[in-house]
Amino acid sequence: MLAVHLRINDSETHQPIPVRIMITGPDGESYAPLGATAEFSLGFGEDVGGKIRQGQAVAYHVSGQCEIRLPAGWPLRIRATKGLEYQPLDQVVTLGAGQMALRFEMSRWWNRAEDGWMTADARSHFQSPHSAALESAAEDLDLTNLLVREHLYLASDGNTYQSTPNHAAWSGQSPALSLHDSQVVVNTWNTHRVLGNIALLNSHRPVYPLVFGQPYSSDDWSLVDWCQQCHRKKGLVTWTDAFQPEGGEALVAAILGQIDALEWSASPRKVPLIQWYYRLLNAGIRLPLVGASAKSSNRVALGSIRTYAQVDPQNRTYAGWIDAVRAGRTFVTNGPILRQTQSANSWSVHAECLTSFEKLEMVRDGDVVSSSVPAKEKGLWIVSLEHEFSTEYGWMAARCVGGESPLDSGATNFAHTSPIYGVSKTHDEKSIHALIGCLERVRDWAGTQAQFLEAKWRDQLLRNCTEAEGILRSALK
Repeated sequence: MLAVHLRINDSETHQPIPVRIMITGPDGESYAPLGATAEFSLGFGEDVGGKIRQGQAVAYHVSGQCEIRLPAGWPLRIRATKGLEYQPLDQVVTLGAGQMALRFEMSRWWNRAEDGWMTADARSHFQSPHSAALESAAEDLDLTNLLVREHLYLASDGNTYQSTPNHAAWSGQSPALSLHDSQVVVNTWNTHRVLGNIALLNSHRPVYPLVFGQPYSSDDWSLVDWCQQCHRKKGLVTWTDAFQPEGGEALVAAILGQIDALEWSASPRKVPLIQWYYRLLNAGIRLPLVGASAKSSNRVALGSIRTYAQVDPQNRTYAGWIDAVRAGRTFVTNGPILRQTQSANSWSVHAECLTSFEKLEMVRDGDVVSSSVPAKEKGLWIVSLEHEFSTEYGWMAARCVGGESPLDSGATNFAHTSPIYGVSKTHDEKSIHALIGCLERVRDWAGTQAQFLEAKWRDQLLRNCTEAEGILRSALK
């Protein structure tokens, strides 16, 4: 075995760039950089960050160069990726006797910064800020929202305790750490097992409690109150795990205008989110999209679903990204890059991806109005669409579906723009009644299953449900 110095440079700057790297031998054995291990934990919240296993594939995040022990005389497959805008590296090499170095280059096919875009992971957990910064840079993210969350763990003394990893690293509106041109901002994830989960971003102070409801405490608190506190602290609220399985009080908050964006994540779902998202839009509830890996273990890569936000070129900061999300200048993706232009009477969308996808679609008020399949050009899968736009429409959006994600061999390509809107809101009766049904189930839970110690919290929840239902029913008139 030879101790080899491996380096991967950017083809333009000729400087090392952080990447996700995988090295395998002819027998499929994986080789780990020095300081890393070939076997590592894959459990929830266990030593998260810096490495990833997807199926049988094992990869490591490195700063652009590393030392690694490799066999001479064997064909070795060297693979490296860096997000969605670099052409991946995939080469087979055989080390000669005494060879001490390997050098490679990777090239960008698109530079988002030149077009005024930033990309971010809207939610991850459990990594240290330093690990998150390395992985964020290796996955070509401008920033990562690392969120403090409470969870229970069984200690060696036989007792179960609450833990809040990264609580001391909370940074609010400023990066906790900046490394390799990537920022990590630490905020909070506030949750209730029935009423819903929300991420509170860019808040100038933390909002407590982080959790309420069994098994932590009684149900004496409110998601709407969390949202209002975050907004008073200049923060942005995203609805995470939406409709998983029901809307809960998070839906109430969305109808009342207390939710700023809906998160599209890599978390497994029993019910597709898209049908519920379209119901919200068709009921006149306007929410832009953010993309998140929701990373909580080494089975998920940071940025496996990510948010692209079009920002002010003079404000490529966390605040600039937050402003762009709030304004709805976003798309979410795990592969295809979507760029759109809008004029007074037309709307065009252009999609490009490193891997093949099935089609690009334009959706108006929930219905597909235009569709086309991509063709391969210069190593990319590319397609464009144009459609009439009228201010009389409720909303329009574009999406890509099908094929294998370049970020995760086990995931299907998906991308979706935040909607653009006409002057009138869509008021679809079936969508509105489906949402009213969700509100009725919140009321039922509050009256039959919730454990309130103070009646004021139940009364407040029921009042908010009534107000939200009133907003929905007014749209039916």
